[in-house]
Amino acid sequence: MTGVDDLARRTREAFPRVRADLEDLVRIPSVSSEAFDQAHVRASAEAVAALLRGAGMANAEVLEVTTDGRTSRPAVVAHRPGPQGAPTVLLYAHHDVQPPGEAAGWTSDPFEPVQRGERLYGRGAADDKAGVMAHVGALRVLGDELGVGVTVFVEGEEEIGSPTFTDFLHAHRDRLAADVIVVADSGNWRIGVPALTTSLRGLVDCEVEVRVLDHAVHSGMFGGPVLDAVTLMARLVASLHDDAGDVAVAGLVARDDADVDYPEADLRADASAVDGYRLAGTGALSARMWTKPAISVIGLDATSVAQASNTIAPVCRAKLSMRIAPGQDPAEAERLLHDHLLAHAPFGARVTVTPGERGQAFDAGGDSEEMRTARWAFTQAWGHEPVDIGVGGSIPFIAELREVFPEARILVTGVEDPDSRAHSEDESVHLGELERVVLAEALLLARLGGRV
Repeated sequence: MTGVDDLARRTREAFPRVRADLEDLVRIPSVSSEAFDQAHVRASAEAVAALLRGAGMANAEVLEVTTDGRTSRPAVVAHRPGPQGAPTVLLYAHHDVQPPGEAAGWTSDPFEPVQRGERLYGRGAADDKAGVMAHVGALRVLGDELGVGVTVFVEGEEEIGSPTFTDFLHAHRDRLAADVIVVADSGNWRIGVPALTTSLRGLVDCEVEVRVLDHAVHSGMFGGPVLDAVTLMARLVASLHDDAGDVAVAGLVARDDADVDYPEADLRADASAVDGYRLAGTGALSARMWTKPAISVIGLDATSVAQASNTIAPVCRAKLSMRIAPGQDPAEAERLLHDHLLAHAPFGARVTVTPGERGQAFDAGGDSEEMRTARWAFTQAWGHEPVDIGVGGSIPFIAELREVFPEARILVTGVEDPDSRAHSEDESVHLGELERVVLAEALLLARLGGRV
């Protein structure tokens, strides 16, 4: 048997190397979006495979699947069998990252990790190369004392919606089958307070076009009776929310039953809300983010200020992202959103809706032995009991894991905290939190294997 204090000591000793390896991964610009060099994604996968081999997973491989002529981004799969009769645990993370965004928004080079205070900055430092290193670190800490079978699956296209995820699961089903699945792609409540993610909103997005003219015309000659497409797009988008800021698309599922209170002052600070801005919606703030729908305009095609001329814009396009509550069917939510947009065409403008990505929500359901074990491990690692949280973001592949492996118990954990700024400029991970995550995962695996 291994003691908690011994694993904590071994984690402290292992952590400088974990941090150095994370820095090396961050230096690889593994952006999976088509516009970026995919050779870096391949290099990142090879680096992850090498790290896993060094952590006792000798058979780590870089794998791909081809579907309808399209080959997936490279993923890494490794397996180490456990003792006879022991459960198998699948450890998931992803090694691809978001594009860096605007260079001016970064305090330092996004692909050159820099420590400021207790945080390590760089694209992917939190999402999700820290998750990769949590798995690698836990495996190093435990060495030959696992007590369970372990499979590691590190995906390479999560940031583009995991388009071949289901195909990959089916192609490698026997290699990925597990009794427990640990997903390291979420976050904690705040620094010093761990969390187990028990629900996630789903996702529906689309592109909407508003057209009023076949071509641009002079704004002085025709302005008045002819409104420009940008103005009409604004009116259409405004119809998506009521005066309180709640989503106004009829028929969507909305629940006001979040278990954790999110103080307004904390939310405003975490979101960097400007003074005077009134938070939108009604009900508990945590429910507004976790169990109610939300719609955002995440892209807009219109004439830039620099290119403006005295013409009436004939067309405007927008990309909408809608988060849907647990319990909502994505196909039905998509239909309701499209029906709303078409029914609210302003002044009879021609509105065209093009469907985009759909992703299932996640609800962990009732308590399980594995959840209780995870809470014990978190309490030991942090010295603070964890809270159960929802997350407003979406991880659609979790529903696909549940569909392919319906008997597996899924635990959603992570390294991020409210200051991590995942997907944004100056993304970072709190190094103290990462060390605690490594310890917590080592404790979880050891307890599942009866070794602690």
